[in-house]
Amino acid sequence: MPPIRILVVDDSVVARRIISEILSEEDGLEVVGTAPNGRIALAKIERMRPDLVTLDIDMPELDGMETLSRVRAAYPEIDVIMVSNLTLRGARVTVDALFLGAADYVTKATQTTSAEAARAHLRDQLIPKIRALYLGREGSAVPARTVARQAGTTAPKRPAKVGIVAIGASTGGPNALADVLNTIPKGLVAPVVIVQHMPKNFTAFLADRLNSRCALTVREAENGTVLAPGDAWIAPGDLHIKVRRNGLTTEIVTDDGALVNSCRPSADVLFTSVAKCYSASALAVVLTGMGQDGLEGCRAIAAAGGRIVVQDQQTSVVWGMPGNVFNAGLADAVLPCAEIGPEIVRRVGFRS
Repeated sequence: MPPIRILVVDDSVVARRIISEILSEEDGLEVVGTAPNGRIALAKIERMRPDLVTLDIDMPELDGMETLSRVRAAYPEIDVIMVSNLTLRGARVTVDALFLGAADYVTKATQTTSAEAARAHLRDQLIPKIRALYLGREGSAVPARTVARQAGTTAPKRPAKVGIVAIGASTGGPNALADVLNTIPKGLVAPVVIVQHMPKNFTAFLADRLNSRCALTVREAENGTVLAPGDAWIAPGDLHIKVRRNGLTTEIVTDDGALVNSCRPSADVLFTSVAKCYSASALAVVLTGMGQDGLEGCRAIAAAGGRIVVQDQQTSVVWGMPGNVFNAGLADAVLPCAEIGPEIVRRVGFRS
């Protein structure tokens, strides 16, 4: 494959240099130019037609959000990765950028971090995300609606009534979650619990955005939250969530335990607890995302007799998480994102 051609856009000379050096050190990546603001970036995009743009949020003349909006309108084939600060404003604007069509984001290190640590922080996020976006785009896609559950992991012939929907997502997840939750009417007769890989603060803004768009009530989960049908809870950034029985109710437990699959929150942690609490009445949904978080949790859910639906390759930004579950033979169905919400409703039911 030809190298991935990248334009680096940041108003900081130091940031442009560091990001350019990080990218230039990697085989298969080529920095074709840099720009200090959106106005210059748009002119260079028109001439250079890069494959990908790394885009700072705070810039003079034309900021990252307006630049993103114009790039998505004029050049929808170009991927954009936002470069965000770990601040409340950075979190809010980054979530907005994802809903505007940014493929992903990376966060800058805090000002107290050493120069080398800040560089490593960016490199460790940026390179895997770029490679994940392009990995497998030349391969053949798995058809949607594939039924893939292998022998030995078959659920009961008459599946138990679904008592919970557990969703895992990463890269591309915010828009996929919006598409799924938008098609679920108020009155779903099971609770929904979600892990979306995001840092602290980001998930609160994500919950607010989804809540404003969906019939379901969507909130950021808290320790001790009691699950109720028809509501959706998102794991807070930098905390794992589990479900556990507490008498006649089921509640969410948060903890700051070790990273799992380099993630906190982790879909594996949630799914494994769901398998223990709900066994055959669990429904897991694995949406777009890089890596294999959720795979072991899906094994637990399948072994307990629960059901698993994954997003198809064609509609996934990155078919890592759902693809790994599919390739392990654990999925009951592979569906386009637009069909997953109706599938959840079909399996769960709702009160009108």
